[in-house]
Amino acid sequence: MRAAIIRAYGGPEAIEVAELPDPEPGPGELLVNVTAAGVNFVDVYNRTGAYPGELPLRLGTEAAGTVAAVGEGVVGVDAGDRVAWAMLPGAYATRAVVPAARAVPVPVGVDDETAAAVLLQGMTAHYLTHSTYPVQPGDTVLVHAAAGGTGSLVVQMARARGGDVLATTSTEEKAKLAREAGAVEVIRYDQVDVAEEVARITGGTGVAAVYDGVGATTFDASLACLRPRGYLVLFGASSGPVPPVDPRRLQAGGSLFLTRPTLAHYIADREELLERSAAVFDAIAAGSLRVRIGGRYRLDEVGAAHTDLESRRTTGKLLVIP
Repeated sequence: MRAAIIRAYGGPEAIEVAELPDPEPGPGELLVNVTAAGVNFVDVYNRTGAYPGELPLRLGTEAAGTVAAVGEGVVGVDAGDRVAWAMLPGAYATRAVVPAARAVPVPVGVDDETAAAVLLQGMTAHYLTHSTYPVQPGDTVLVHAAAGGTGSLVVQMARARGGDVLATTSTEEKAKLAREAGAVEVIRYDQVDVAEEVARITGGTGVAAVYDGVGATTFDASLACLRPRGYLVLFGASSGPVPPVDPRRLQAGGSLFLTRPTLAHYIADREELLERSAAVFDAIAAGSLRVRIGGRYRLDEVGAAHTDLESRRTTGKLLVIP
């Protein structure tokens, strides 16, 4: 099998494609022929050491494919079944061994590329809008980076729950994509002050919640956009980590809430994982949730995929096709 690995932390040039022994599934595991793998910022964090792991490290945390073999004790899954998984290392590869308890079935009506493109970001968007701050009908919420893979899904799910979405983007092309996803207003953060524009749009009221996956460069504006008792849902840091925050800022802003959630805590048990993944796949199969694939890369082009993702010039989800 072939897999993208790093032997030391660094830039995209640290990634190499290695020939490795074909794996065998152990008890409770599946051997999967990988059809497509999603490219995510967490993969960049793993590559740079921001999220350190044991070296050498196999890259990629999300994929879909066909089960090639089933380990001892696995029930309910057979060779030939299609499955997908997220938040497990080693997805950028031709084959992967996956704990059966962390793999989810891919239903008819959802192809492998779509499954690999949507699972991690789709479940993220689902927990953000349904659990962390459940959008209520009539809420106005702000979504940063709304044309990106996660942002676009957050916009769609917030709209489906009856919310009005304000979106931030940096280009007119991305603004068009955000509107297509359902944003009622698009704020070009490269042209205007985001907090001032949100105040103008909301008549000074502010928004019920901000979904912020950008971090350092948006944090202050996100706080300033909230209504009293509003929620700043900081779920990522694509622009870098946020410096330490004095909690009194939350009081001064109007008894605000600040949370830093992560998907792992919202799919911690199998039942919740299956419920959340099924909700995402069902919405895709029904046509109510649209996934945009922004680029496909070969296994030996993983470095280019990371470069493109980090540039923040991409729209939609990037895939590695091994």
